[in-house]
Amino acid sequence: MHETSTPGKKPIMPKLLLILGLSILLSVEGYFGYQLHKLSAQQKEAKEEYSNINNITAGLFSVKQWRDKVSGIVNHQIRDFKLTAKQKKELQKEVEQIILALIDKAEALLNKPKKTIGGKIKKFAIKTFVNTDKIRAKAPGFAKTILAEVDDPDRKNQLGKMAMSKFNALERAEYLDSTVAATKAATEKIYKKYGVSSNEELNKKLFSSLSRISVETYRYSFAMLGCIVVVLSLWWIFRKRTDLHATLFIMSLMFAFILLAIGLTASMIEVDARIKALDFVLLGEHVVFENQVLFFQSKSILDVVKVLISQPTSDSVFVGVLILIFSILFPVMKLSATGVHLLSKKKIAENRIIKYFAFYSGKWSMADVIVIAILMVYIGLNGLLDSQLKSLNIQSDDLNVMTTNNTALQPGFIIFISFVLYGLILSTILKFISPHDCD
Repeated sequence: MHETSTPGKKPIMPKLLLILGLSILLSVEGYFGYQLHKLSAQQKEAKEEYSNINNITAGLFSVKQWRDKVSGIVNHQIRDFKLTAKQKKELQKEVEQIILALIDKAEALLNKPKKTIGGKIKKFAIKTFVNTDKIRAKAPGFAKTILAEVDDPDRKNQLGKMAMSKFNALERAEYLDSTVAATKAATEKIYKKYGVSSNEELNKKLFSSLSRISVETYRYSFAMLGCIVVVLSLWWIFRKRTDLHATLFIMSLMFAFILLAIGLTASMIEVDARIKALDFVLLGEHVVFENQVLFFQSKSILDVVKVLISQPTSDSVFVGVLILIFSILFPVMKLSATGVHLLSKKKIAENRIIKYFAFYSGKWSMADVIVIAILMVYIGLNGLLDSQLKSLNIQSDDLNVMTTNNTALQPGFIIFISFVLYGLILSTILKFISPHDCD
């Protein structure tokens, strides 16, 4: 059965079916875009929390971290301190020599001539009742007793407490600092949020979460691009159906708006420089700091605009306004103008402003410039960080330093560059299907 139509009227059913099918596909792309936007925000938040917890100022440059690590080593060294038989014999000789030297020193002081009567009486009494030769003979016994006291477990505990008291005093002094107290409160808040009690547990949870988010963001990104491929395929399929071109073009614009919205709000570039591991030997034991974040930033185009406009300097605000106008407002106006030009009557369609934004504003739009700029920033930063971090790498017997550069382009860049290319294709299509003058 073939569809018939009255003369002068075009069949409406194909248009309705096209609108219905593309509306469903548009809803699907919108869902993918929403999920991508949400996951991008979650990833940024999780990485910022990871950066704050593992920042070098809270690790390698933290007095608390050093106190914990050094106090553990000191406590361990004192608790497990043991002398071999050979060491005991050598140390006993040394102690004996020290005791004998002290006795000689005391005897020399005693034998000095005394000028006062009291001094002469004391000297006479000591020489009468104190036999220094007998004391010298007891020096080995004294040395042995001293070594026994040093090796006594109770004495070791006391020595350990004395050493640890200094670190505890340092800790008390540290928490008087309002900055340290604020950092501690923020850390405990993050611990509570993720239901953990230590950095190790938190890092494990964040690694697992970020790994899942990374996979899902790219999955949704490519799913959005798949929707765009379907739309462009329909243009090829219906290239001879001029009656469907206007409908197909307007629906195509809806897809472009979604791409633009997600491309502007999702993270485009992530700068992440870390000391992967720092390992050195202290008192015969290894002190290790891992994943110390030197710098982290993740920004979308809108984030960059907000940062620039919020700056106190006029030049930063000026640049922010330029990006806002030429990279955000101009693309929106261009998409809107193309739709108005195609659907409106000749008088409105050929309005100077409408035609300008529909066909000539591309040379002022900085969307393609932003894509190139982000790419160049990524290449430049990546190379700079690689060279700078390599200079920090050290490999030796006593010190090992390994750095890592995790700077990367994010799915937001993929979506935004897809919008730019898709917009160029739609502009070309409009020139072929427009019923009005395009010059």
